[in-house]
Amino acid sequence: MFAEERQRLIADLAASQGRVAVSDLAERFKVTSETIRRDLAALEADGSLRRVHGGAVPVDSTTTVERSLEERQTEHQQEKLRIAQAALKLIPASRTGSVLLDAGTTTEQLADLLVHWQPATPDAELLAITHAVPIASKLSNGSAVQLQLLGGKVRGLTAAAVGPSTVEQLGALRPDIAFVGANGVHARFGLSTPDSEEAAVKSAIVRSARRVVALVDASKLGEEALVRFAGLRDIDTLITSSEPPSDLAAALRDAEVEVVIA
Repeated sequence: MFAEERQRLIADLAASQGRVAVSDLAERFKVTSETIRRDLAALEADGSLRRVHGGAVPVDSTTTVERSLEERQTEHQQEKLRIAQAALKLIPASRTGSVLLDAGTTTEQLADLLVHWQPATPDAELLAITHAVPIASKLSNGSAVQLQLLGGKVRGLTAAAVGPSTVEQLGALRPDIAFVGANGVHARFGLSTPDSEEAAVKSAIVRSARRVVALVDASKLGEEALVRFAGLRDIDTLITSSEPPSDLAAALRDAEVEVVIA
């Protein structure tokens, strides 16, 4: 096989799988690791992928890349719906309680379901707290759910309130459950997101709650974004759409995180 053909196949694999490893590629193409590293260097030079430790990822998988809500709402829709349905089961309908919803497309799916939430007994109530404008807009239509909207500077890309005032408000709250999103969940780096202001709010959410539930589709497992906002030991439950990679699964067990596959 010519180097050009092998490199084209490597680029296709990186795009379809999200990550390729030098050792796996060397075995697949029956060449040395040094040959694969030269291939990856050539592909990185022409902008086809980006090298990382032990392999490569698609060129758009940088730690600062963050797509808009509109773009993300069309991705992994069925997986996000299953995750939201599993998250809904954690919210008791038989007593008064409070939940905090982080900004994000998966938590927004949960908000769609919460609109139809009904108490099991007449005296049960649910308070939903959020800093995300789209989520607040949806929850304002739920007749049985009380809504508390946190203020702050609204970040256009995510339509979420961020900044010191948002963090300060979260510091005065202690919700029963916080549902938080992430752009990456990594065995060593923990939970991360590309923007520092969003990360500060997410950290405050994690610190505030009695129970922290991360809602993360499988495409983000094993990934790292620029800013770490929580360690694995800071969350209680991870709801995702498929089994985590082996190293992440082991790290989650060590951190005593409950993993729910939706």
